[in-house]
Amino acid sequence: MQKAYYAFSDYLKEKYGEKVYKITIDAGFSCPNRDGTISSGGCIFCDESGSFSKAHSNKLDIENQVKTGIKNLSERFGAKKFLAYFQAFSNTYAPVEKLKTIYDSAFCDDKIVGISIGTRPDCLDEKKLDLIAGYKNPWLELGLQSTHNEILKKINRGHDYECFLNAYKMAKERGINVCVHMVLGLEGETCEMILESAKRLAQLKVDGVKLHMLTVLKDAPLASIYVKKQFELLDMQQYCELVCDFLEILPKTTTIHRLAGSGYSKALIAPKWVNNKFETLNLIDKIFEQRGTFQGFNCK
Repeated sequence: MQKAYYAFSDYLKEKYGEKVYKITIDAGFSCPNRDGTISSGGCIFCDESGSFSKAHSNKLDIENQVKTGIKNLSERFGAKKFLAYFQAFSNTYAPVEKLKTIYDSAFCDDKIVGISIGTRPDCLDEKKLDLIAGYKNPWLELGLQSTHNEILKKINRGHDYECFLNAYKMAKERGINVCVHMVLGLEGETCEMILESAKRLAQLKVDGVKLHMLTVLKDAPLASIYVKKQFELLDMQQYCELVCDFLEILPKTTTIHRLAGSGYSKALIAPKWVNNKFETLNLIDKIFEQRGTFQGFNCK
């Protein structure tokens, strides 16, 4: 069944003629919002893994992480093409010379057809973006979470929306694809504010969007806040309705990289339903079908 939204997997299949798989890489980076440069606490929802899936041990060097990923995905799915995805923490938080050595290591096999780099907008400059632009099929995954400065301050993000806009402009000037990460359900951010963020991203014509439900994880600063005051989190129905509202505003050309996840079981405090990835995705499909709408339906 054709999706009501433009899944990133469909984009990759159109571009490369077959399914492309991401290999997650931990290159041992830190984050200026955790090491004391900006703050020592980090964003309130981020745990000690720095959003890393822990698919591979960071005890392996990058080349071996890539080769292990290729071997596992090839054996399991018959995969033949891959993106090297630098996921953990801020993957441009180092001098450009060190970054070049790190990124070069990911292209240790001809099956790697592109690179995806997760980072913060305040960890980018022209030299770093020049480097990234030189790789084949580069994607930047930029954490933003909200376009509202009062919310960014509340979650201890450490940068403002204007910082993101500057980084986004520099990346697009170099032809780099940008996927923007957003969190839905942040305390104090209304549905109207979230949909205003969607409108702003639509105006920018961002290449991709990755949506996350706010989760309370054991090692994250948010955990102690939540234990003291169990503020209301979105339930599955509310989240899925909001996702559909959000996607209806985005252009049809914006690729959707993520709407639901899993793998939180050990660290997850709340909400418990977020581990039901396929149930969540199925509900999003059902809501679109019931509405008779699709991504871009309300794009102006």
